[in-house]
Amino acid sequence: MTLYLKLSRLREDIPALLKLAGPLLIGQLAVISFGVLDTAMTARYSADDLAALAMASAIFISIYVGLTGVISALAPIAGQLFGAKRFTEIGEEVRQATWLALGLTVLGCVILLNPDYLLAISQVTPDIEEKARLYLAILAIGLPASMAMRALIAFHNAVSRPAVITVIQLIGLGLKLPLNLLFIYGGLGIEGMGGPGCAVATVIISWFWLIITLGFVLFDRFYKPFHIFARFSWPDWHRIWTLLRLGAPIGFSYLIEVTSFAFMSLFIARLGTTALAGHQIVANLGTVIYMVPLSLSIATMTLVSQSIGAGRQKRAEEIGWSSVFFTTALCIVIGISVWVFRMALLDLYDPPEEVKAFAIPLFLFVAFYQIFDALQITAAFILRAYRVAFWPMLIYAGSLWGIGLGGGYVMGFNVLGNTPEFLQGANGFWAGNSVSLGLAALLLLYLFRKTAARFEKTHPPVQV
Repeated sequence: MTLYLKLSRLREDIPALLKLAGPLLIGQLAVISFGVLDTAMTARYSADDLAALAMASAIFISIYVGLTGVISALAPIAGQLFGAKRFTEIGEEVRQATWLALGLTVLGCVILLNPDYLLAISQVTPDIEEKARLYLAILAIGLPASMAMRALIAFHNAVSRPAVITVIQLIGLGLKLPLNLLFIYGGLGIEGMGGPGCAVATVIISWFWLIITLGFVLFDRFYKPFHIFARFSWPDWHRIWTLLRLGAPIGFSYLIEVTSFAFMSLFIARLGTTALAGHQIVANLGTVIYMVPLSLSIATMTLVSQSIGAGRQKRAEEIGWSSVFFTTALCIVIGISVWVFRMALLDLYDPPEEVKAFAIPLFLFVAFYQIFDALQITAAFILRAYRVAFWPMLIYAGSLWGIGLGGGYVMGFNVLGNTPEFLQGANGFWAGNSVSLGLAALLLLYLFRKTAARFEKTHPPVQV
């Protein structure tokens, strides 16, 4: 496919991508706001509660991201079925994904209710450890709802209805503040719980989300062709295995991304409080920016999988390349803007002057790696639309863990004794991360190109 043909489709593809990505972005930002509220409100309660929250939430997120990544395999599978207009089969896939979510919930609850080994790593005081243990135990109550909700989110993305989920997420965000106030600080006869109160609020909202979403699916006309509640289905091990075969590498890929950043923070913590604070500010900003290519990539996966299901293999590849060009161009603009307005962005966090001075050089890496981040995440989600996840998982493991963490450690701590001064310390870890994303992007784009070409040969287009 020539560059001209790729660019000629942008005018048609960009509006379709933005239509889906807009609601997804708003929903992602709403969910991120939960963590911001928890951190800000718990910090006002006590330092011990904030420490317990930080430790427990890191454990929970690692578990949650890995488990929900498995369930996200429903999106490309259902997307292909939606493109092929095999609507009743989508209902069966949703039911089987629910069984898988139930099994994964049991696994997750076992870990959350028995966190001794994970908590022992931190070597915190008994009081903080007890608060973290309570936080995790409370979240275990909401895990069934969270996992079932993930299946419904994947289903809505597959059928191009992300706005429904976004509205429900925004309602949940509106409930988060008053519920946090009630359970963290106490009121209405309820004793304040501190950090664990955040978990209570989250659990209530998780079940609220699930009930409201099920109501939509049950009573809205749009969902009737899928026959999700038409009958009861026992576990179909073939369908569940298909979900697992695609979902397990996706979940592990998510886990690699989360742990690579988590360990990066742990290593930078050795450099002192100022270094960790500066890194945290830049990492938080990077997380918010990341929601833009993430939302566009999810939208891309939806459109590509639907085109594949409809037998339009060439069109699927065209949509993929259109998204690669548009998402990367947009992220380049974002990266330049981050560098130009770095001082204004730092002022929003209002850190001490020494932290601000430390963070400024890191903005160069945040601005620079936007192009690589856009390329790698777009390619990864396109490959998921083709049901290719195992090789991307290996690419992520080698690049993010090997080059990113390993290379960052070597540069950051000047292990070899010849690292330039600018690349020592936190800069070295961010440089390693940038290089790892660039390598992942090159390999994933190559894999996309090969996969699309092979797919066109083995799956002849449907004649319309």
